[in-house]
Amino acid sequence: MQNTRMTAFVHGHVQGVGFRWWTRSRALELGLAGYAKNLDDGRVEVVAEGARGDVEKLLELLREEPSTAERPGRVDTVIEQYSQPRGAEGFEER
Repeated sequence: MQNTRMTAFVHGHVQGVGFRWWTRSRALELGLAGYAKNLDDGRVEVVAEGARGDVEKLLELLREEPSTAERPGRVDTVIEQYSQPRGAEGFEER
């Protein structure tokens, strides 16, 4: 399966609630590399590299309705873009 890189900007109440930790845990479970980082405007930037299907699964988890997800915080919108992988290793909170 082809590898890809996704950069997703997560809008909502996602800072100070454990969202980056939760995202890192899900990404590692899926075997993805990258990071989750707080931005000054209140969004979280999620960069994930790996098999396209696994990256898309992470995107689905980021978008899940709160009633079905154990995800902390509140996600209003997720805007993603895809690009060529850059060889990221590990997954970190920044």
